[in-house]
Amino acid sequence: MSTDPSVSRYLSHDWIRKLARTGYVSRSLVNFIIGVFAILSGLGHSGETDSRGVLRLLLEQPFGKVLVGLLIVGMSGYVLWRLIQSLLDTDSHGWSPRGLAVRGARFAGAVTFGVLIAYALSLLGILPSGGSESSTDLADSIASIVGTKPVLFIMLVVTAGIAIAHWYQAYSEGYAEHFDQTAANMDLLHPIAKLALSARGTVFALISLLLFYRFMTVNPTELQPPGLSEALDFVQQLPAGNLLLVLLGVGLLLFSAYSACEALWRPINVEDAEFEEQLE
Repeated sequence: MSTDPSVSRYLSHDWIRKLARTGYVSRSLVNFIIGVFAILSGLGHSGETDSRGVLRLLLEQPFGKVLVGLLIVGMSGYVLWRLIQSLLDTDSHGWSPRGLAVRGARFAGAVTFGVLIAYALSLLGILPSGGSESSTDLADSIASIVGTKPVLFIMLVVTAGIAIAHWYQAYSEGYAEHFDQTAANMDLLHPIAKLALSARGTVFALISLLLFYRFMTVNPTELQPPGLSEALDFVQQLPAGNLLLVLLGVGLLLFSAYSACEALWRPINVEDAEFEEQLE
């Protein structure tokens, strides 16, 4: 592959690798706390079950602002790495429909954590509180131009695609090619990864179902896309919902463990960024 040598040297610096690994640690922490919230909710304890609730919980702890600040740094590293992966195709997924789906999912991950960073900055008073609603504001702005239903349909397709991609990765063990298998304990990683990716895929599938319901019943003047909290609330309302919620919480804890494994063993191959190929 042909890469601009000066840019390649810049991106190959260890600081990007360290930031990316810090990002995986941050994702692990967020999913761990959400998983605990989900399990406690399934056991009858009230509490929040989304990533914003995680930030509010951390802010209430001793040195809470420091903890949230450190998480912002970690999440920024995750956003940077996901943008490099998706836009510069470090894993050579290419422009095939499947490749675009994978890269699109990674770009969506960058956007999701970018919105979460904006919310964290608003909690610290660095951004106005309106920054906490940036994702909804963006969706509303797009909906005002192209209409509510097209926006919901695009969100439905994206979340359904992410769910299918997670399930496929779990089934095909495709995640294994992204680990340094000489360093990783694959016997430990395989069961964690399969259960974790299946659980996270299920969460996205539930969000897709809620989006489909909104798509079928939407008020043309209102757009409020569902998120993780709504998906977990939906699970809790099903028959045996509390048990299902506990199981889903365990799955999120496993995804937290999977993210920690990525922080330890996933190669951060910034040197494979394909600059010129993306412009051809």
